[in-house]
Amino acid sequence: MRTLDTDVAIIGAGTAGLAAYRAAKAAGKRALIVEGGAYGTTCARVGCMPSKLLVAPAEALHGLERFAAFGFALDAPPKVDGKAVMARVRRERDRFVGFVLEGVERLPAADKVRGYARFVDDHTLAIAATPEGVAPDTTIRASRVVIATGSSPAYPPAWRALGDRLVVNDDVFDWQDLPESVAVFGPGVIGLELGQALHRLGVRVKIFGRGGGVGPLTDPLVLEYARRAFGEELYLDTDAHAEVARDGDAVVITYRGRDGGQHVERFDYLLAATGRRPNVQGLDLAKTSLTLDRFGVPLFDRTTLRAQQSSIFIAGDVNNDVPLLHEAADEGRIAGTNAAHYPDVRPGLRRAGLAIVFTDPQIATVGGGYAAVRQVHHVTGTVSFEDQGRSRVMLRNRGLLHVYAEAETGLFLGAEMIGPDAEHIGHLLAWARQMNLAIEQMLEMPFYHPVVEEGLRTALRDAQAKLTAAQKRAA
Repeated sequence: MRTLDTDVAIIGAGTAGLAAYRAAKAAGKRALIVEGGAYGTTCARVGCMPSKLLVAPAEALHGLERFAAFGFALDAPPKVDGKAVMARVRRERDRFVGFVLEGVERLPAADKVRGYARFVDDHTLAIAATPEGVAPDTTIRASRVVIATGSSPAYPPAWRALGDRLVVNDDVFDWQDLPESVAVFGPGVIGLELGQALHRLGVRVKIFGRGGGVGPLTDPLVLEYARRAFGEELYLDTDAHAEVARDGDAVVITYRGRDGGQHVERFDYLLAATGRRPNVQGLDLAKTSLTLDRFGVPLFDRTTLRAQQSSIFIAGDVNNDVPLLHEAADEGRIAGTNAAHYPDVRPGLRRAGLAIVFTDPQIATVGGGYAAVRQVHHVTGTVSFEDQGRSRVMLRNRGLLHVYAEAETGLFLGAEMIGPDAEHIGHLLAWARQMNLAIEQMLEMPFYHPVVEEGLRTALRDAQAKLTAAQKRAA
């Protein structure tokens, strides 16, 4: 029996796990990082970066559709070389993964344990071997543990009958060529980004959802605008009634169309973008002292990442809180620092909520969006980008922005937006939210002319006018 003793054991070498490891080592503690799968973060391998590598050529090609309106003429439409597109996606994806692997390679060999961890108790981990990993009789004894095992795509078990015709985002980035057709189930962030990109690259795409959602949007008016904007470009049914089956090498979708009629259509693949599940299976968390939620995730404090009153911390996508790279990095740092200083556990910096969807138009939510303020007495400032000056100049004038302010104080609470440059406007608004600025203070900031951000100023002015009216009524 080989037993390794350490101060902090980190399970998972993704974004959160690596951040936790570095924080623990920076605090002067012994730390081991355990990984059974491939090194390389979700973002680099199958998430943020490869998806943008698919979005970028799609946006470039779609931009040609504005040529005629600008007075240009194309002699012939460009031809999409699917093999070349996917070759660049894989090549650049591997480059980004390489940077992560270089970082892991620089870690001391004695601090890296290859294998799959499961709990024996709160302070003991048994390591199951990988083919190239450690002996199966390895045990780690750690006074503190950080769980950072990430998440995996989730879909109905019945879909497994589709075999290799069922794909998730992980699979898309290994394609050698673009397929002829894809049915996307799930109009969330992943489904929207990949679905629209594939559509613009010439793939026949239909997107199906349930419950009416589009990305992270919750504001009824912004949500309806998004449904209409995306629905004008490609088939999108956010509350579909559909059945799937396999027939030979095709996926057969039987669905009720937006016209109310019954339709049957064949696709090369079904892309499941129906959410992700925390990677807690196999950890034997039932053997710990922790209380688990209905997803099998330990209950924890999101400001400290500590699981109840234990010496176990949980960070990144696995805690099922805010599955975003920058949040995972922050959580890993907080968890690693608190694990290192346990029992002196302190709240860490949690930044203002910011989520971005890299579609066209882009989507951004700040401060939790409408869902976070709907129970608060607030006013909504609004602007349409359809007549916004700079947006019309660039022929990118589709969009709607709502900003929310506390009615009594004028404090800026958050926003939801679909429109041009939402990734940049979202950042400005997230900074304002984190600084606890009031609408009046935000209007004191400089706005250049002519820029898209002038649309933001219009929304802020609308909010301020409503605040003033509300205060007069209250007086």
